[in-house]
Amino acid sequence: MKHEANVLLVEDDKEIARIVCDHLRSEGYGVTWASTGREGWEDYKLSPYDIVLVDLMLPEVDGFTLCRSIRKESDVPILILSARLEDESKIRGLDLGADDYVTKPFSLEELSARIASHLRRYLRYQNQQDTDRDIHYAHGLRIDFLSKRVRLHEELLQLTAKEWDLLCLMANNPFEIFSKSALYEHVWQQPEDGNGNNTVTVHIKSLRAKLQDDTRSSTFIQTVWGVGYRFIGEVL
Repeated sequence: MKHEANVLLVEDDKEIARIVCDHLRSEGYGVTWASTGREGWEDYKLSPYDIVLVDLMLPEVDGFTLCRSIRKESDVPILILSARLEDESKIRGLDLGADDYVTKPFSLEELSARIASHLRRYLRYQNQQDTDRDIHYAHGLRIDFLSKRVRLHEELLQLTAKEWDLLCLMANNPFEIFSKSALYEHVWQQPEDGNGNNTVTVHIKSLRAKLQDDTRSSTFIQTVWGVGYRFIGEVL
């Protein structure tokens, strides 16, 4: 059966990864395997995926952090694969935005059924939402989240990758306040080490300049003094 869906598998156990990859590819899925949380995040940022399978106990960046980072940017289904049996771990994973939880060892048939079920729902949702991802805001801002293009008064803005990531994160979570540390850890995927706050400040300043957003009377990115930043763009 040809599924024609792209799966991102983030699993550090090579044998489990091999078995899952072979099985899903035999069913027609395109599968990308990442062996660490950081590698999984990098792969996720490079290509569009229809579903993400995440182990919780990962090197470099754990599965909980990866789930939280992905959910901040996308509604893609996230299926947790883990040997953990504790209810607390299940609840935490689901609270961070995962859609389902499969405890190891699991049957490949069960995994396929879970994937197919989530894909059906997600593809229906995507078909309904695609036309809503090119969003127009007051004061001339337009963000096309699918093509990753930003326009101001119909002029295409040349944003850097980090500027786009910052804008996308905040615009996808309007009015949510992000601290500089949270922005740095999400966009740069590194713990804040003392220099991260300055890095975020520089990129936010550059982004604001391109958006022609006056800090004294912000229309897009508002500074919440002593806390961080939030996106306040008004959807038309």
